[in-house]
Amino acid sequence: MNVYSCLEQVRENQPLVHHLTNWVTIFDCAQVVKSFGASPVMAHAIEEVADMASIASALVLNIGTLTPEFIESMKSAALAANKKGIPVVLDVCGAGATKLRDDMCFKLLDEAKISIIKGNASEIARIAGEHVTTKGVDAGAVDTDLKLLAASLAKARDAVVVITGKEDIVTDGNRFIMVKNGHEVMTHVVGTGCMAASVIGTFAGAAPQNLVESAAAGLFCFEIAAEIAVKNGAGPGTFSSKLFDAIYLLDKKQIDEMLRVN
Repeated sequence: MNVYSCLEQVRENQPLVHHLTNWVTIFDCAQVVKSFGASPVMAHAIEEVADMASIASALVLNIGTLTPEFIESMKSAALAANKKGIPVVLDVCGAGATKLRDDMCFKLLDEAKISIIKGNASEIARIAGEHVTTKGVDAGAVDTDLKLLAASLAKARDAVVVITGKEDIVTDGNRFIMVKNGHEVMTHVVGTGCMAASVIGTFAGAAPQNLVESAAAGLFCFEIAAEIAVKNGAGPGTFSSKLFDAIYLLDKKQIDEMLRVN
């Protein structure tokens, strides 16, 4: 796969990425999309979400700050996105922590077409039907083969599944791409998981014809930029600003030299 070519498509196409996302990290999600050269919009009101989704290139849903009313807005937006035929990314943030989160994820998955399901190991395991517990929004222990788990869920839901972690897994059930970039400091910064979902939506919106490669390319670029930010001396307090700079300035040479893929 040509990761830099995917980045070029984002910068050239400048996809409009509609979000219904986590209030805790909403600024960072908007800024990461903007830093890549795309256009974020954060429209949550049920009265306008369908209209906004109908003009977008991709839709990102994130249940991090969940209410039942919010889910209805998400469902309306997802159905409009389905009608238009654009990718829908669902970040199952906190699945496995409470019954409400589990129920609302299944509601979205059952009542709309989700193109990409993204979460950490325990979140994805719960959506796949495993009896696991997520530590709030941090991954809990999962005693199973994550590649097999991801492939099974991908086939069952006819979706691309992304499991984020030390090594990210991206699969449609048949093809696997393992993303091995990133840095441990990302686990100490609020919002990196939410930003990852926004990045996946951005690349999927620019190149929807191959969602496995688009999702993986987005993660490669995001995590290579994170490595560059850390090299520039970023701890958790300054990481985000250096990350946005690194994303904006990311070039082919950096990608080719730093890419770690299986």
